[in-house]
Amino acid sequence: MKVMLKDGSCKEYAEPMAVADIAKDISEGLARVACVAELDGEVVDLRTVVDGEHELNILTFDSDEGKAAYRHTAAHVLAQAVKRMYPEAKCAIGPSIQDGFYYDFDMESLDREALDKIEKEMKKIVKEAAQLERFTLPRNEAIELMKKRDEPYKVELIEDLPEDAEISFYQQGEYIDLCAGPHLMSTKPLKAMKLISSSGAYWRGNEKNKMLTRIYGTAFTKKADLDIHLAHLEDIKKRDHNKLGREMEIFTTVDVIGQGLPLLMPNGVKIIQKLQRWIEDEEDKRGYMRTKTPLMAKSDLYKISGHWDHYKEGMFVLGDEEKEKEVFALRPMTCPFQYYVFKAGQKSYRDLPCRYGETSTLFRNEESGEMHGLTRVRQFTISEGHLIVRPDQMVQEFKDCLALAKYCLQTLGLEEDVTYHLSKWDPENPEKYIGDPEVWDETEQHIRTVLTELGIPFTEDVGEAAFYGPKVDINARNVYGKDDTMITVQWDALLAEQFDMYYIDENGDKVRPYIIHRTSIGCYERTLAWLIEKYAGKFPTWLCPEQVRVLPISEKYAQYAEQVREELADHGIDVTVDNRSEKIGFKIREARLKKIPYMLIVGQKEQEEHVVSLRSRYKGEEGQIPLDDFIRDIVEEIRTKEIRKIEVEAGGDHGE
Repeated sequence: MKVMLKDGSCKEYAEPMAVADIAKDISEGLARVACVAELDGEVVDLRTVVDGEHELNILTFDSDEGKAAYRHTAAHVLAQAVKRMYPEAKCAIGPSIQDGFYYDFDMESLDREALDKIEKEMKKIVKEAAQLERFTLPRNEAIELMKKRDEPYKVELIEDLPEDAEISFYQQGEYIDLCAGPHLMSTKPLKAMKLISSSGAYWRGNEKNKMLTRIYGTAFTKKADLDIHLAHLEDIKKRDHNKLGREMEIFTTVDVIGQGLPLLMPNGVKIIQKLQRWIEDEEDKRGYMRTKTPLMAKSDLYKISGHWDHYKEGMFVLGDEEKEKEVFALRPMTCPFQYYVFKAGQKSYRDLPCRYGETSTLFRNEESGEMHGLTRVRQFTISEGHLIVRPDQMVQEFKDCLALAKYCLQTLGLEEDVTYHLSKWDPENPEKYIGDPEVWDETEQHIRTVLTELGIPFTEDVGEAAFYGPKVDINARNVYGKDDTMITVQWDALLAEQFDMYYIDENGDKVRPYIIHRTSIGCYERTLAWLIEKYAGKFPTWLCPEQVRVLPISEKYAQYAEQVREELADHGIDVTVDNRSEKIGFKIREARLKKIPYMLIVGQKEQEEHVVSLRSRYKGEEGQIPLDDFIRDIVEEIRTKEIRKIEVEAGGDHGE
């Protein structure tokens, strides 16, 4: 038996050997930290017996595969602890995930005290150092075993497996779990574990199924690494837009209004308003023509576009097709409406490109389990646009759309936080799309070439295209590690045919145009959530709903404070005065908690000399400055949309 190792060396043995024994033969140290192995490219248990000639790579916790096996084993320890403490609990699934693991149980909800008790039981199980034993059973015996152990969710999973599937189990002590593996050899290597939280989760992610209790946890080989991770989680909590956005009075939700229908509060509206005005002005500079189209349309429109056949379940339909002549639906997109703006008059080749832009309110019937804060909602507003172009204009216009998206990201300080994806059709499921395979292959290649020419790194995602065309998705990851699409630029060579769109070329012939569907900043609500998390609520000054707060030291200086406010407001600065009869130290702390960029403290000297004492979140105490100088500086900062670096956290209190 011969194995080729990752470093190019070769090991030969007279008899078949388990991977664990091979690791031990290579190095005792390696054997101690080994989690799993890669055998001819496939991740396997260390207990796997090797025979013949193979390529072998021993994997430790430092690898993604090693972490996954380590944490998957921790998930089984969690399940064993839960079953010991709550024998009536039913086990569902328990995979490893990025940075940890979870396990779903059919049981009562759990508080922090309960999680701590389960965690203690997990540590006891680890000390028992039980070996994980793998075994397989025929289908009928596997079902019988899980029925005997009263695990209905496992029975359902087995029944859904193919008839010829190998059905494997892992056992540690008294606990047996249906599992494909791989796992650690025993529970002993598990060192630093922590249960993070508990929440509800629908069985198999379907809201029609029963709500289960999901327990999240994580595990590391060193306590120091766990402590770093827990500190990171605390930072995430501080940045979570769903929490911080409510604390900052940016948005709220109300049960009687409905899930996925957030209420933007005055602070949130102010930020959205600034973003929207900026985007509309920028699009106007780039030759866009603004449209305003209805929020709903008859089903006839969506049948022409194909949305009725391909996207109806994601729409809010008003009326019953079987009972009413006219059935309407709230619009999930603006494209078919803007096509009719184009069709309202005959176009020559000289009229193209037609760049239509609209700040569109859209509606999508998201499943309740998918909605979260502002990132996924049922009503949202988007910087939507459609470019009707000649085929010879398509490549350059597509590049210009990407350039606009990059400019928006750069201005917001978000460019380094995104990844680019070529979202392609799935040729294995052609029924999900319109158009011939040749058209899809050609348009995907055009996008591939554009991204390559622009030097933009990208990945290719099969099955992520819209039903009528491939696209570039610009994705960002939220604080919890989930990717969301922020901006889309889509190549469409098909819908012009559906809507009988044409222009007259230089020969007087009718020609089908191409269409680019694009956003410049994407969904405003989702972008706002992204900005909250990116800046932990400390937005660039130009975006802040309150940019300056004037703080008079006492009531004697209220008139001067109001004079300062008026001069700032005359220059378009969002400013307020804190006239409360509180100590100045209290007012400063309040302003800091509100994450206001600038505080102007005014008293007798400031009033006499027409100056202000400047305190900023960027440099802390900056001393006295002429009011005109401050106005000049902040107006320029807002005009250029500067993203200033926070050098010090303002500390200490004026006048104390």
